[in-house]
Amino acid sequence: MAQSKASMSKVADWIGVSAPLLDVELTDVSNIESAGAGSVVFATDKETLTQALQSKAGTVLANRSLEDANLPLDPRVLWVGDARYAFAVVGRQLKGRGFEAGVHPTAVVGAGVRIGPGTRIGPGAVLEDGVVLGGDCNLMARVVVHSGTVLGDRVVVQAGAVLGSTGFGYARSKETGEYLIFPQQGRLVVEDDVEIGANTTIDRGALGETRIGRGTKIDNLVHIGHNCVIGKHVVIAAQTGISGSSVVEDGAILGGQVGIGEHATVGAGVILGGGAGVLSGKKMRGPGEVFWGRPARPLKEYLRDLARLKRR
Repeated sequence: MAQSKASMSKVADWIGVSAPLLDVELTDVSNIESAGAGSVVFATDKETLTQALQSKAGTVLANRSLEDANLPLDPRVLWVGDARYAFAVVGRQLKGRGFEAGVHPTAVVGAGVRIGPGTRIGPGAVLEDGVVLGGDCNLMARVVVHSGTVLGDRVVVQAGAVLGSTGFGYARSKETGEYLIFPQQGRLVVEDDVEIGANTTIDRGALGETRIGRGTKIDNLVHIGHNCVIGKHVVIAAQTGISGSSVVEDGAILGGQVGIGEHATVGAGVILGGGAGVLSGKKMRGPGEVFWGRPARPLKEYLRDLARLKRR
């Protein structure tokens, strides 16, 4: 059930800090402009903190680095290492699950489907034969999950996403030019705490598996091809396309409209800027390294190339 209210001390417990003994009942997270007495707001810089202290907010989450900002002491402030992240933690706790478990009467559930406790199947969703879903998942309207797909716990799949579809893999006859689909009989495994955006499509493996690692967050309108392996806590923004048999390692960040060729590797912690293109078979390495452009190259090199073009 959703959490509708909490004391300031309870909020402090959620984010692991100590709290003043204020008798404040908190009911929501809010922006500063519309905050009321029951609202929690956050501040990451001196200007925002000044505005927050002038607001009606019941509690202010502020970066600990601002404690020496020469601002008035205020018992509503909870000092934290990362106010933005703490705000997200509080928001999740106050909102709760946000959905009720159960299968909507318009959903289609095939033979042998296993659905874990606390999971919700939304209107018009289709679960083909043998699909396995963990506990506390939330599949929204018109999600399609094909046979051979396994979802872990607490997976969120937004409206219209298609999981475990047939991969785009064909064998071509040299004599006739005819294309014949290569067997697409593998599976798709989505690990715990993955979130998948609206109208995103993820193909099953051809002979092996496609795997999405724990905690990865995928935006709307993303396509992930067959036999791809996406690591843990990866972030993939909208309109990105990843070709078959590519690997994106743990903690990588892919901006919007990134294109990745087949059999490519994006290393752990690598950042691909919006619109970057990774050639087939290419390996992009270096934790924290930023790559940009088409073809993608280190940011400094990309900017240097732009400067050369401008001088021509």
